[in-house]
Amino acid sequence: MKNFIHKNGVFVQFDVKEKVGMKNLELLKVKNRSNKGEILSTCVSPYYDWELFAADYEEMMKTLKIFVYPDAFMSNKFSTFSSIFLPHTNPFDPKLGNYFSEHMFKIALLGSSFVTKKPEEAHFYFMPFSINVMRNHPRVHSASVIEDFVAGYTDRVSSEFSFWNASGGADHFYVYCHSIGRDAASKHQKLHHNSIQVTCSSSYFQRLYIAHKDIGLPQVWPRQHQEVVNPPDARHKLVFFAGRVQNSLARRDLLELWKNDSSFDIFSGSSSFPYKEGFRRSRYCLHVKGYEVNTARVSDAIQHGCVPVLISNYYDLPLANILDWSKFSIIVNERDVPHLKKILLSVPKQTYLNMYKNLGIVRKHLAWYSSPKKYDSFHMTVYQLWLKRGLHRVDW
Repeated sequence: MKNFIHKNGVFVQFDVKEKVGMKNLELLKVKNRSNKGEILSTCVSPYYDWELFAADYEEMMKTLKIFVYPDAFMSNKFSTFSSIFLPHTNPFDPKLGNYFSEHMFKIALLGSSFVTKKPEEAHFYFMPFSINVMRNHPRVHSASVIEDFVAGYTDRVSSEFSFWNASGGADHFYVYCHSIGRDAASKHQKLHHNSIQVTCSSSYFQRLYIAHKDIGLPQVWPRQHQEVVNPPDARHKLVFFAGRVQNSLARRDLLELWKNDSSFDIFSGSSSFPYKEGFRRSRYCLHVKGYEVNTARVSDAIQHGCVPVLISNYYDLPLANILDWSKFSIIVNERDVPHLKKILLSVPKQTYLNMYKNLGIVRKHLAWYSSPKKYDSFHMTVYQLWLKRGLHRVDW
């Protein structure tokens, strides 16, 4: 017989006769470098190495330069396609939903100190087209026309500017959250193979996503303020999930297996109470792959203090080279949905409390602001670019 145990943030199967060490679940000693000596942490750090990251982040803030192609600054009367490149006029419009992050990144970048007018000093070059705007543009909106438009724009950039040709586009990047954006680069080989796509649709299984080159973008719904979270003892439900089951075998299995369990709040479609309330009253909130591997549920759960349970194979988690997701979430293979309750109940109480505390630490990294703040989603995403700097270029 196989059981499950939580070992350092990862669930593994083991034989009941096997001795399982719990050493990794002990509280870790961390060194406080602010001359307060060594202290015992009450919360296993959600960072792989905070001090190394923080020092490199400060260097980025002083050094990084990004050149933005001039289409992002043109007058909206210049062309019928101007809106595709310009920043969104109302990024907190609730109708933007899952595509909010795409627009907020552009707004934050254009107003930041990273932008340079001297392309020769830039580490990276931003191609400012918006897939979400294209999807709603009367002359571009179909998937095939978007692919043609992006390929044509890339050809124009490479012919009018020397920066693209100096690196073959390897120091260029574009940003999107719209699902149609998955294939945006499909008709331009160098854009696909060389340039960096910063995307919410970050899945190893996606044919145009290249994990070692591309970057996962935190997907967040429009939110003006941080939520006040319920403490653990006010969370009386074990699990919450509400979402469409179409195009998802894992979601159908979840609903079929657990819809009648009183410790689970599982809904096909909308919940019978306000969506926010499900996150506030539950210990664990499920992220289950639907049509796409990505949704804003992960950031919603974190903002409301509900430990995310990620049931999405091939998901390249955002900020995964900085954040140790096993310290504030649970990652479960889709085939283990039948064992979900056993897995969650096997989490020791102190481990759950550590994860809950870590949500309060990392939530600032999964939030966008009208005026960007230190370590927010914008700065953390730009830091992912910073880590990819140093490409060799020829002189132009």
